[in-house]
Amino acid sequence: MAQLGMQLIVYRGRQNEDLAGVLSAVAGIGYDGVETGNLARSRPVADVADLFARTGLRLAGVHAGFGEFENPERLEENLTFLTRLGGRYLLCSGVADRDSREGYLRTAAVLNRAGARCREAGVTLCYHNHHWEFVRFDGTLGIELLAAETDPALVRLNIDVFWVAVGGVDPVRFIERYGERCPYYHIKDGEWEPGQPGKPIRFTELGRGHVDLRAAVSAALATGPEWLVYEQDHSYEKDPTDAARQSFAHLRQLV
Repeated sequence: MAQLGMQLIVYRGRQNEDLAGVLSAVAGIGYDGVETGNLARSRPVADVADLFARTGLRLAGVHAGFGEFENPERLEENLTFLTRLGGRYLLCSGVADRDSREGYLRTAAVLNRAGARCREAGVTLCYHNHHWEFVRFDGTLGIELLAAETDPALVRLNIDVFWVAVGGVDPVRFIERYGERCPYYHIKDGEWEPGQPGKPIRFTELGRGHVDLRAAVSAALATGPEWLVYEQDHSYEKDPTDAARQSFAHLRQLV
């Protein structure tokens, strides 16, 4: 059964000042784990490990920008933190140049190299999509280029269902095509202006936006993922913990 996690981004930096309080709140809601950045850059890794142990939460994954995969030292820092906390997924956002085919090809080469190093460390590298990868280059979507030019054994996917929808593609059809490469999903909701790709307007708690989450989660579960992770970049109306609680209740209904 898939584990349910949440990305701490909804706390908008509070986790950097009160990690103990944030993790305690998340554990109290019932989540199995959290996705974070490299928390060891702001405090001793032993202290972070102790907080995870006390709350019973798992480190679902560590999220980093593309530049940290180009930089071998940054990659090693993230792998050290991730493995010290018992995590298995390192997530990459962004590309070398989102406006050119060559940028995607260069990104694929970097991801293949980083993916090989991750495999050596017992970690799975997953590429996290936004909406900009759904621009076409000579008839091919950027995300299709990345998928075609990366080795599936080295580079997996972290499909974000909201951003797929904003990109102008049905999340269910996208999951049916690429779900075999996806052990880790972002379950996100919100509103957007349609297009190819569209334009995001706002992020919402799960069940309050325009994504057909029931269909998307059902398709995701059919692929046998390890993690379904709630992500909400901003909470406009609710305290982050209240937003996380509402989204957890909705996600539990769907699984």
